[in-house]
Amino acid sequence: MTTSDHDTPGPAASAAAPAIVAMRPEHGPQVLAIYQAGMDTGNATFETTAPSWTDFDQRHLPEHRFVALTPTGQVTGWVAAAPVSGRCVYAGVIEHSIYVHPDHTGHRVGATLLQALIVSADAAGVWTIQTGIFPENHASLALHRRAGFRTVGTRERIGQRDGRWRDVVLIERRS
Repeated sequence: MTTSDHDTPGPAASAAAPAIVAMRPEHGPQVLAIYQAGMDTGNATFETTAPSWTDFDQRHLPEHRFVALTPTGQVTGWVAAAPVSGRCVYAGVIEHSIYVHPDHTGHRVGATLLQALIVSADAAGVWTIQTGIFPENHASLALHRRAGFRTVGTRERIGQRDGRWRDVVLIERRS
């Protein structure tokens, strides 16, 4: 699941793209805080509590995890991918999540992170990057469309969040 990133430049938006680096353990506390902020919106994921860094680290592929940093080293957003299955036939299919700190939306953080993921996935021979997004998360759907993702379909009433059935739009980018 992904959270929104309003990539239309706002009045405080900087012209400079954020620095994108590989996610490292020292980024963990900021990554998890951004993840929790996205969860707290109620429109980013079915999850309600960020995992421990150990759990997060074990679930996501090290070669497909990036953070966006300010010049002072503050994490402004992150993207991470996980395999969709352990079956060899799905070796080239990953599912990703992308989250941007609420204070840094409108600065193209999400677009820059998503492009970094696409480049790393293409270089690794990944042929499908996919994710599920709540249909109410218009900004995230638009971000992904601009990056070449297409809607595969809508999984209706696939799960509950806060006692309410939610749909998920399944999107993918094929190399």
